[in-house]
Amino acid sequence: MKGAVLLKRAYEPAEPEDGQRVLVDRLWPRGVSKEKAAIDLWLKEIAPSTALRQWFNHDPALWEEFQRRYRAELDANGEVVGQLKDVIRAGKTTLVYGAKDEAHNDAVVLAEYLGGTTSAGS
Repeated sequence: MKGAVLLKRAYEPAEPEDGQRVLVDRLWPRGVSKEKAAIDLWLKEIAPSTALRQWFNHDPALWEEFQRRYRAELDANGEVVGQLKDVIRAGKTTLVYGAKDEAHNDAVVLAEYLGGTTSAGS
């Protein structure tokens, strides 16, 4: 894939270096205005299913199993994964997420799944 993939919390300021900003959560981040978030594309459908998100509940003890289950969901969701790959091919892309835990969240799994380079925020 051509473009770099970066990771950034929705609560961090948007910067020109972010490239395309893609929100990869099913829910809009609490307390963040659409203007402040500066999201170019919201791919709700690429987020973990509601059942998986609620089961995981950002519990690091469930991290390994969450990754396995989420990857299986991504495998079954080829159309939206392809849509995101097209965005990434076009240039630098930042996957935006709302989770507080920067190491254990869906955006981390998604970036690794896509084979992108990950780096949290700036």
